Amino acid sequence: MTDRRTDPGTPDPVVVVAGALCHQGRLLAARRSAPEELAGRWELPGGKLEPGESPEEALVRELREELGIETEVGARVPGEWPLKPGYVLRVWAARLTSGEPRPLEDHDELRWLARHELDSVDWLDQDRPAVAEAGRLLPGAPEASAAPTDGARG
Repeated sequence: MTDRRTDPGTPDPVVVVAGALCHQGRLLAARRSAPEELAGRWELPGGKLEPGESPEEALVRELREELGIETEVGARVPGEWPLKPGYVLRVWAARLTSGEPRPLEDHDELRWLARHELDSVDWLDQDRPAVAEAGRLLPGAPEASAAPTDGARG
């Protein structure tokens, strides 16, 4: 098996950033409307890192474009999850600073989910482990007592 970190011939994966957007003890879920093979399933909102952007800058931009909101990015959620070949998902805690989320691009519905509701939507397979980690930011999670009540860290 080839290790990407030591094989100079293996290109770095395309980073897809997502926000564990927590507000009033709930996590925001976004239902995909496109592409067709993902439509109707749920994800943490975000998108691809563009050249020259930091992951945090990309996340702020993506949440602004997709949801029409301003956010503050906190700590990275532990873990990294493979998407399709050559793509990797990385998640950051995020705090809503202004606006009301609306499904502007690539989504047709949004839901704020409490920790006990996280399994109530059909998450994309690749988002499930990320959502499980992000759920630890919410009240009622074993580690939640160390996190601020709005779920953001940093």
